Amino acid sequence: VQLQASGGGLVQPGGSLRLSCAASGSISGINVMGWYRQAPGKQRELVAGITSGGNTYYADSVKGRFTISSDNAKNTVYLQMNSLKPEDTAVYYCRVVLRTDHNYWGQGTLVTVSS
Repeated sequence: VQLQASGGGLVQPGGSLRLSCAASGSISGINVMGWYRQAPGKQRELVAGITSGGNTYYADSVKGRFTISSDNAKNTVYLQMNSLKPEDTAVYYCRVVLRTDHNYWGQGTLVTVSS
């Protein structure tokens, strides 16, 4: 299984970005898709997740600003990020957990929020 993430970049505070992550390969069924991030000098943390049934959950720090969604037919997960803050600067990673309980990580995409 391969995950290809895209959509990162440089944005000013208050701006928006949309991340995408497409899964390909031998996928028997996806249980959960999610986004994590790792800022310099910090541990990787969960940002948001979405189950195959459409249930979503978010870190408190992004609630009301970020929205996770998925296209199950395309095995793709999205993260719409609005009202971005400098503290959102990090490398964002997508993660997929299959129904077999195997999990896979994308390569990471850098989001920089700066004026």
